[in-house]
Amino acid sequence: MRIALFGITAKQWRESHPEDKGNIRDYANVSQLVCLSNLENLNALFIQEGTSQSERLKKFNQISIQQMHLLTDEVNLLEQKT
Repeated sequence: MRIALFGITAKQWRESHPEDKGNIRDYANVSQLVCLSNLENLNALFIQEGTSQSERLKKFNQISIQQMHLLTDEVNLLEQKT
């Protein structure tokens, strides 16, 4: 799921950010955290349905793009109203 959302694995992130403590989730913004939470819930559903790992990754890529567009567009609209 993280690779679908962030485009890199946790290991790749740690290797490219050796000075940072924690993990990629600790440095994610609110929209990314909401999207990641949604993907985790969907992952449980897809596993229960017997969806293969490769098919889940394809779905996560599509879903994360859609959700990030929706979440960031909503944030931008709210900021414009204030």
